[in-house]
Amino acid sequence: MEYWLRGILIGLLFGLPVGAIGTLTIQRTWNLGAKAGLLTGLGSSAADCFYACAGAFGLTLISDFLLRFQEIITALGGALVLAMGLKSLIRPQEELPPDKEAPGGAKLFLTTFAIGITNPTAILTFLFAFSYFGISEIRGWKDGILLVTGVFLGTYFWWGTLSALTQFIKRRAVKFQLRTMNRIFGGILCSFGILVYLRLLL
Repeated sequence: MEYWLRGILIGLLFGLPVGAIGTLTIQRTWNLGAKAGLLTGLGSSAADCFYACAGAFGLTLISDFLLRFQEIITALGGALVLAMGLKSLIRPQEELPPDKEAPGGAKLFLTTFAIGITNPTAILTFLFAFSYFGISEIRGWKDGILLVTGVFLGTYFWWGTLSALTQFIKRRAVKFQLRTMNRIFGGILCSFGILVYLRLLL
């Protein structure tokens, strides 16, 4: 239980910075509702769990590979974020017509999973967090599973809170047009994408 609670705390702290995935969660909740925001956050939580597993169970083969090619992988993630931002800027989504279906859940999940998984340095972040919270050694599979499950619950609780907060604000901000909001979100996403490449260059 101790590992589970520490995992939840680590997940909450890990999810708090509102980066590209946070922006996407807000945008999709604003456009398509809370369910879309939750599916978006689920993709990020799944990616976080992957890296938490690599850190918790000492999967050095995976971590070494990802860290070795982290610049290429990170560049791909930056390109995806930049492309999504440009799409929102150039073709901002309007209200969906009644006869048109919203994007499928798999697409919402996979896009944020792809962004989350293209951040190999997350392994180092988790290792640092585990060390900071006194989790220097996992004594068995049970403790590792409890830790990773806690990380998932912590991050996903954050995405759920963000979606609920966005829904709350949207109901009280009816004056903002959807096209205008999508352009704002697109600009933010482009900024995050450009920031990825600036970090790589520096």
